[in-house]
Amino acid sequence: MSPILISVAVFVAVAALIGAVAMFLRPGGESKIEDRLNLLTTVGQAKAETPGASVIATPLDAVPSFGELIATRFEKFGLLFEQADTNLTPTRFLVISGIIGVGGAMLTAVAGLNLAIAPIVFFFSASFPMIWLLLRRRKRLKQFAAQLPDALELLARALRSGHSLAAGFDLVREEMKAPISVEFGRVFEENNLGIPITDAMNNMTDRIPNLDLKFFATAIILQRQTGGDLAEILDKIGALIRDRFRIWGQIQALTGEGRLSGVVLLALPVVLFGAVYRLNPEYVMVLFRDPLGKKMLAGAVFMQLLGAYMIRKIVNIKV
Repeated sequence: MSPILISVAVFVAVAALIGAVAMFLRPGGESKIEDRLNLLTTVGQAKAETPGASVIATPLDAVPSFGELIATRFEKFGLLFEQADTNLTPTRFLVISGIIGVGGAMLTAVAGLNLAIAPIVFFFSASFPMIWLLLRRRKRLKQFAAQLPDALELLARALRSGHSLAAGFDLVREEMKAPISVEFGRVFEENNLGIPITDAMNNMTDRIPNLDLKFFATAIILQRQTGGDLAEILDKIGALIRDRFRIWGQIQALTGEGRLSGVVLLALPVVLFGAVYRLNPEYVMVLFRDPLGKKMLAGAVFMQLLGAYMIRKIVNIKV
């Protein structure tokens, strides 16, 4: 490997690292509290400009089109941090991803590996923060879904005892744990600052992509427009959610054998390849040297991915 090439690569990596650290340490613009206040003071105007943009106007099982996903990709990306309950901003998150990616590429150069794989190592290393963010978001949303039936029952009991709906949200904030206490408390704070409870509920459904929460928000909006016993409605929604969790648990138990079989079938070729390579490397290197072997290897990878997709479609049953 050329010493000049190594020097250039190290110089570029160090310069990028210094620039990323400088951007990371640079003070940002508005703080999180200022962003929250701006949202609360402009939400009324935004609702007036876009009439009908409520939970009722949107189907419960609506799936955005590809064009809508592209148009709102930056907004959705910023929403990930709220859903994951992290103080990171998109800018700092991208800087951290870049630093980790550059670090992985530098380790490739320091280890004396082929620099052709440095871009692959860079993108692979830079994806670690995104994986961490998505896993944290998934865990928080699962916790919210599990807490929702108890929160609805608590809210129904508060309504029966004479509390107002806003006081019921405050009671959920005080009596229950995060993340549902944080979200319900945010609705209570927005309502105290003058935002209608329906608009605050719409904001919560935007932050939390949960179908049961949409049922809850729709029930509140309809009840405020047409009247009715909201406590009884909340009890029925809570019972429905609990039945869904029970059925989902039964499905998980019945499909456990299929999921385990899928894991074994998908891992078997990889483990067998590693064992044969350990025993006789030249026997399997034909797959990488011979043109027909490369085609067979690509076909095997494609069939593995196709099999994983089919097994996932079979064992994942929506409830």
